[in-house]
Amino acid sequence: MGRLTVLVLGSAAGGGFPQWNCRCATCRLAWAGDARVRPRTQASLAVSADGENWLLINASPDLPQQVRQSKVLHPRSGTRGSPIKAVVLTGAEIDQVAGLLSLREREPLMVCATPATLAALADNAMFGVLAADVVRRTAAIPGVPLMLPGEVEARVFMVPGKLPLYLEGENPETASETAANVGVEISARNARLVYIPGAATVTAAMMERIKRADVVFFDGTLFRDDEMIASGTGAKTGRRMGHMPIDGQDGSLAVLEGVAGRRVYVHVNNTNPILIDGSPERVEVERKGWEVAEDGMEIVL
Repeated sequence: MGRLTVLVLGSAAGGGFPQWNCRCATCRLAWAGDARVRPRTQASLAVSADGENWLLINASPDLPQQVRQSKVLHPRSGTRGSPIKAVVLTGAEIDQVAGLLSLREREPLMVCATPATLAALADNAMFGVLAADVVRRTAAIPGVPLMLPGEVEARVFMVPGKLPLYLEGENPETASETAANVGVEISARNARLVYIPGAATVTAAMMERIKRADVVFFDGTLFRDDEMIASGTGAKTGRRMGHMPIDGQDGSLAVLEGVAGRRVYVHVNNTNPILIDGSPERVEVERKGWEVAEDGMEIVL
Protein backbone atom coordinates (compact mmCIF):
# COMPACT_ATOMS: atom_id res chain seq x y z
CA MET A 1 0.00 0.00 0.00
CA GLY A 2 1.06 3.55 -0.66
CA ARG A 3 0.26 6.39 1.66
CA LEU A 4 -3.34 6.80 0.53
CA THR A 5 -5.29 4.73 -1.98
CA VAL A 6 -8.23 6.27 -3.82
CA LEU A 7 -10.57 4.03 -5.81
CA VAL A 8 -13.22 5.50 -8.09
CA LEU A 9 -16.30 3.37 -7.52
CA GLY A 10 -18.51 5.48 -9.78
CA SER A 11 -17.79 8.49 -11.97
CA ALA A 12 -21.10 9.53 -13.57
CA ALA A 13 -23.73 12.01 -12.47
CA GLY A 14 -27.19 10.93 -11.29
CA GLY A 15 -28.64 8.26 -13.56
CA GLY A 16 -25.26 6.87 -14.58
CA PHE A 17 -24.03 6.38 -18.14
CA PRO A 18 -25.76 5.44 -20.28
CA GLN A 19 -28.85 6.67 -18.46
CA TRP A 20 -31.62 4.08 -18.49
CA ASN A 21 -34.04 6.14 -20.58
CA CYS A 22 -31.68 8.31 -22.65
CA ARG A 23 -30.73 8.32 -26.32
CA CYS A 24 -28.71 11.53 -26.41
CA ALA A 25 -25.65 11.47 -28.69
CA THR A 26 -23.32 10.05 -26.05
CA CYS A 27 -25.81 7.52 -24.69
CA ARG A 28 -26.51 6.24 -28.22
CA LEU A 29 -22.81 5.45 -28.55
CA ALA A 30 -22.89 3.55 -25.27
CA TRP A 31 -26.02 1.57 -26.18
CA ALA A 32 -24.35 0.64 -29.48
CA GLY A 33 -21.21 -0.61 -27.71
CA ASP A 34 -18.94 2.01 -29.27
CA ALA A 35 -15.39 1.48 -27.98
CA ARG A 36 -14.88 5.24 -27.52
CA VAL A 37 -17.18 5.30 -24.48
CA ARG A 38 -17.37 3.17 -21.36
CA PRO A 39 -20.37 2.67 -19.06
CA ARG A 40 -20.15 4.45 -15.72
CA THR A 41 -22.05 4.11 -12.46
CA GLN A 42 -23.05 7.01 -10.21
CA ALA A 43 -20.30 8.95 -8.48
CA SER A 44 -18.59 7.66 -5.33
CA LEU A 45 -15.04 7.15 -4.05
CA ALA A 46 -13.50 4.59 -1.71
CA VAL A 47 -10.42 5.68 0.24
CA SER A 48 -8.00 3.83 2.53
CA ALA A 49 -4.67 4.55 4.20
CA ASP A 50 -4.00 0.96 5.31
CA GLY A 51 -5.80 -1.29 2.82
CA GLU A 52 -7.94 -2.73 5.62
CA ASN A 53 -10.32 0.06 6.61
CA TRP A 54 -12.18 1.75 3.78
CA LEU A 55 -14.09 5.04 3.75
CA LEU A 56 -16.74 5.80 1.15
CA ILE A 57 -17.42 9.32 -0.03
CA ASN A 58 -21.12 9.21 -0.86
CA ALA A 59 -23.21 6.07 -1.24
CA SER A 60 -24.68 5.93 -4.72
CA PRO A 61 -27.71 3.85 -5.74
CA ASP A 62 -25.21 1.63 -7.60
CA LEU A 63 -23.28 0.73 -4.45
CA PRO A 64 -23.99 -3.04 -4.46
CA GLN A 65 -22.69 -3.30 -8.04
CA GLN A 66 -19.69 -1.14 -7.17
CA VAL A 67 -18.79 -3.35 -4.20
CA ARG A 68 -19.06 -6.49 -6.30
CA GLN A 69 -16.72 -4.96 -8.89
CA SER A 70 -14.13 -3.84 -6.28
CA LYS A 71 -12.24 -6.74 -4.70
CA VAL A 72 -10.87 -4.56 -1.89
CA LEU A 73 -14.44 -4.05 -0.63
CA HIS A 74 -15.39 -7.74 -0.54
CA PRO A 75 -16.04 -9.50 2.80
CA ARG A 76 -12.77 -11.04 4.02
CA SER A 77 -13.38 -13.37 6.94
CA GLY A 78 -16.07 -15.00 9.03
CA THR A 79 -19.65 -15.49 7.92
CA ARG A 80 -20.29 -11.78 7.44
CA GLY A 81 -18.25 -8.61 7.54
CA SER A 82 -17.11 -5.66 5.48
CA PRO A 83 -13.99 -3.50 5.16
CA ILE A 84 -16.29 -0.49 4.70
CA LYS A 85 -16.11 1.29 8.04
CA ALA A 86 -17.43 4.79 7.31
CA VAL A 87 -19.35 6.86 4.79
CA VAL A 88 -18.92 10.62 4.43
CA LEU A 89 -21.75 12.39 2.60
CA THR A 90 -21.44 15.60 0.60
CA GLY A 91 -25.20 16.17 0.65
CA ALA A 92 -28.57 14.45 0.65
CA GLU A 93 -29.21 14.16 -3.09
CA ILE A 94 -30.65 10.78 -4.05
CA ASP A 95 -27.49 9.79 -5.92
CA GLN A 96 -25.43 10.59 -2.80
CA VAL A 97 -27.44 8.72 -0.15
CA ALA A 98 -29.62 6.00 -1.71
CA GLY A 99 -26.80 3.45 -1.43
CA LEU A 100 -26.99 3.70 2.36
CA LEU A 101 -30.09 1.52 2.16
CA SER A 102 -27.90 -1.31 0.85
CA LEU A 103 -25.72 -1.06 3.99
CA ARG A 104 -28.59 -2.05 6.29
CA GLU A 105 -27.41 -5.60 7.13
CA ARG A 106 -26.32 -4.76 10.70
CA GLU A 107 -22.66 -4.06 10.00
CA PRO A 108 -20.91 -1.52 12.28
CA LEU A 109 -20.60 1.71 10.35
CA MET A 110 -20.13 5.45 10.77
CA VAL A 111 -22.25 7.77 8.64
CA CYS A 112 -20.73 11.24 8.72
CA ALA A 113 -22.61 14.24 7.35
CA THR A 114 -23.47 17.81 8.17
CA PRO A 115 -26.41 18.38 10.52
CA ALA A 116 -28.48 19.52 7.51
CA THR A 117 -27.87 16.24 5.69
CA LEU A 118 -28.41 14.15 8.82
CA ALA A 119 -31.73 15.94 9.31
CA ALA A 120 -32.78 15.07 5.76
CA LEU A 121 -32.04 11.40 6.50
CA ALA A 122 -33.86 11.55 9.83
CA ASP A 123 -36.92 13.06 8.17
CA ASN A 124 -37.21 10.05 5.86
CA ALA A 125 -38.33 7.01 7.82
CA MET A 126 -36.87 4.69 5.20
CA PHE A 127 -33.36 5.38 6.52
CA GLY A 128 -34.46 4.00 9.87
CA VAL A 129 -33.45 0.58 8.50
CA LEU A 130 -29.89 1.64 9.40
CA ALA A 131 -30.15 0.36 12.95
CA ALA A 132 -29.03 3.00 15.44
CA ASP A 133 -27.27 0.45 17.64
CA VAL A 134 -24.79 -0.44 14.88
CA VAL A 135 -24.81 2.52 12.49
CA ARG A 136 -23.47 5.63 14.20
CA ARG A 137 -24.58 8.91 12.66
CA THR A 138 -21.89 11.50 13.29
CA ALA A 139 -22.21 15.23 12.68
CA ALA A 140 -19.54 16.62 10.38
CA ILE A 141 -19.09 20.32 11.14
CA PRO A 142 -17.46 22.32 8.33
CA GLY A 143 -13.79 22.87 9.10
CA VAL A 144 -13.68 20.52 12.10
CA PRO A 145 -11.58 17.35 11.59
CA LEU A 146 -13.12 13.90 11.95
CA MET A 147 -10.82 10.99 12.74
CA LEU A 148 -12.00 7.87 10.94
CA PRO A 149 -10.96 4.20 11.13
CA GLY A 150 -7.58 3.53 9.54
CA GLU A 151 -6.02 6.82 10.68
CA VAL A 152 -7.77 8.91 8.05
CA GLU A 153 -8.82 12.49 8.75
CA ALA A 154 -11.83 14.01 6.99
CA ARG A 155 -12.96 17.62 6.91
CA VAL A 156 -16.04 18.87 5.13
CA PHE A 157 -16.23 22.42 3.83
CA MET A 158 -19.06 24.46 2.39
CA VAL A 159 -19.39 24.68 -1.39
CA PRO A 160 -21.76 27.02 -3.25
CA GLY A 161 -24.67 24.94 -4.50
CA LYS A 162 -28.28 24.14 -3.75
CA LEU A 163 -30.58 21.97 -1.70
CA PRO A 164 -31.41 18.46 -2.92
CA LEU A 165 -33.97 18.48 -5.72
CA TYR A 166 -36.71 17.01 -3.51
CA LEU A 167 -36.20 19.77 -0.92
CA GLU A 168 -36.18 22.70 -3.33
CA GLY A 169 -38.74 25.44 -2.84
CA GLU A 170 -40.49 27.40 -5.56
CA ASN A 171 -37.53 29.76 -6.10
CA PRO A 172 -34.46 27.80 -5.01
CA GLU A 173 -31.09 29.35 -4.34
CA THR A 174 -28.65 27.71 -6.73
CA ALA A 175 -25.32 29.09 -5.54
CA SER A 176 -25.70 29.58 -1.80
CA GLU A 177 -23.07 28.48 0.71
CA THR A 178 -24.85 26.27 3.20
CA ALA A 179 -24.09 22.99 4.93
CA ALA A 180 -26.53 21.28 2.55
CA ASN A 181 -23.77 21.01 -0.08
CA VAL A 182 -20.18 20.37 0.94
CA GLY A 183 -16.86 19.14 -0.34
CA VAL A 184 -14.61 16.69 1.49
CA GLU A 185 -10.90 16.94 2.23
CA ILE A 186 -9.25 13.62 3.14
CA SER A 187 -5.74 13.47 4.55
CA ALA A 188 -3.53 10.64 5.78
CA ARG A 189 0.22 10.07 5.92
CA ASN A 190 1.03 13.43 4.33
CA ALA A 191 -1.28 12.80 1.38
CA ARG A 192 -4.34 14.91 0.68
CA LEU A 193 -7.31 14.67 -1.66
CA VAL A 194 -10.24 16.98 -2.21
CA TYR A 195 -13.60 15.79 -3.54
CA ILE A 196 -16.12 18.33 -4.88
CA PRO A 197 -18.80 16.62 -6.99
CA GLY A 198 -21.12 19.63 -7.14
CA ALA A 199 -20.09 23.30 -7.25
CA ALA A 200 -21.90 26.35 -8.58
CA THR A 201 -18.68 28.37 -8.38
CA VAL A 202 -15.23 28.29 -6.78
CA THR A 203 -14.68 30.50 -3.73
CA ALA A 204 -11.31 31.73 -2.49
CA ALA A 205 -11.49 29.32 0.45
CA MET A 206 -12.17 26.40 -1.90
CA MET A 207 -9.26 27.42 -4.09
CA GLU A 208 -6.89 27.33 -1.13
CA ARG A 209 -7.94 23.76 -0.32
CA ILE A 210 -7.65 22.71 -3.94
CA LYS A 211 -4.15 24.17 -4.21
CA ARG A 212 -3.00 22.17 -1.17
CA ALA A 213 -4.32 18.87 -2.50
CA ASP A 214 -2.30 16.16 -4.21
CA VAL A 215 -5.42 15.35 -6.23
CA VAL A 216 -8.76 17.09 -6.68
CA PHE A 217 -11.87 15.37 -7.98
CA PHE A 218 -14.07 18.17 -9.29
CA ASP A 219 -17.57 18.68 -10.65
CA GLY A 220 -17.53 17.67 -14.32
CA THR A 221 -21.30 17.46 -14.74
CA LEU A 222 -21.67 19.49 -17.93
CA PHE A 223 -19.19 20.72 -20.51
CA ARG A 224 -21.42 23.63 -21.55
CA ASP A 225 -23.91 25.41 -19.34
CA ASP A 226 -26.79 24.94 -21.83
CA GLU A 227 -25.83 21.37 -22.70
CA MET A 228 -29.05 19.72 -21.56
CA ILE A 229 -31.19 22.33 -23.30
CA ALA A 230 -29.21 22.05 -26.55
CA SER A 231 -29.35 18.25 -26.47
CA GLY A 232 -33.10 18.19 -25.83
CA THR A 233 -32.69 16.26 -22.60
CA GLY A 234 -33.76 18.93 -20.12
CA ALA A 235 -34.91 22.50 -19.56
CA LYS A 236 -32.32 23.60 -16.99
CA THR A 237 -28.86 25.05 -17.34
CA GLY A 238 -26.01 23.60 -15.35
CA ARG A 239 -25.91 26.64 -13.09
CA ARG A 240 -29.64 26.29 -12.39
CA MET A 241 -28.84 22.79 -11.14
CA GLY A 242 -25.97 24.08 -8.97
CA HIS A 243 -23.20 22.91 -11.31
CA MET A 244 -20.71 25.25 -12.97
CA PRO A 245 -19.83 24.15 -16.51
CA ILE A 246 -16.38 23.06 -17.62
CA ASP A 247 -16.23 25.42 -20.61
CA GLY A 248 -16.42 29.19 -20.76
CA GLN A 249 -14.74 32.19 -19.18
CA ASP A 250 -16.16 31.31 -15.75
CA GLY A 251 -16.03 27.55 -16.24
CA SER A 252 -13.88 25.24 -14.16
CA LEU A 253 -11.33 24.69 -16.93
CA ALA A 254 -10.46 28.41 -16.82
CA VAL A 255 -10.98 29.00 -13.10
CA LEU A 256 -8.76 26.10 -12.01
CA GLU A 257 -6.08 26.58 -14.64
CA GLY A 258 -2.65 26.49 -13.05
CA VAL A 259 -3.57 24.25 -10.12
CA ALA A 260 -0.47 22.11 -9.60
CA GLY A 261 -2.01 18.92 -8.23
CA ARG A 262 -3.62 16.13 -10.19
CA ARG A 263 -7.04 17.22 -11.49
CA VAL A 264 -9.83 14.76 -12.28
CA TYR A 265 -13.36 15.47 -13.51
CA VAL A 266 -16.01 13.35 -11.79
CA HIS A 267 -19.84 13.30 -11.58
CA VAL A 268 -19.96 13.52 -15.39
CA ASN A 269 -23.44 13.78 -16.89
CA ASN A 270 -24.50 11.37 -19.64
CA THR A 271 -24.77 14.28 -22.12
CA ASN A 272 -21.19 15.44 -21.60
CA PRO A 273 -18.97 14.90 -24.67
CA ILE A 274 -15.84 14.46 -22.52
CA LEU A 275 -17.14 10.91 -22.03
CA ILE A 276 -16.10 10.21 -25.64
CA ASP A 277 -12.43 9.31 -26.13
CA GLY A 278 -10.93 11.58 -28.77
CA SER A 279 -13.79 14.10 -28.87
CA PRO A 280 -12.72 17.75 -29.25
CA GLU A 281 -13.97 18.44 -25.72
CA ARG A 282 -12.05 15.47 -24.27
CA VAL A 283 -8.90 16.54 -26.11
CA GLU A 284 -9.30 20.08 -24.75
CA VAL A 285 -9.60 19.07 -21.09
CA GLU A 286 -6.68 16.64 -21.40
CA ARG A 287 -4.56 19.31 -23.08
CA LYS A 288 -5.22 21.52 -20.05
CA GLY A 289 -3.95 18.78 -17.73
CA TRP A 290 -7.24 17.23 -16.62
CA GLU A 291 -8.23 13.59 -16.46
CA VAL A 292 -11.75 12.18 -16.75
CA ALA A 293 -12.62 9.71 -14.00
CA GLU A 294 -13.87 6.28 -14.92
CA ASP A 295 -15.11 3.42 -12.77
CA GLY A 296 -12.28 1.34 -11.35
CA MET A 297 -9.68 4.12 -11.66
CA GLU A 298 -7.14 3.89 -8.83
CA ILE A 299 -4.81 6.61 -7.60
CA VAL A 300 -2.13 5.93 -4.99
CA LEU A 301 -0.76 9.04 -3.28
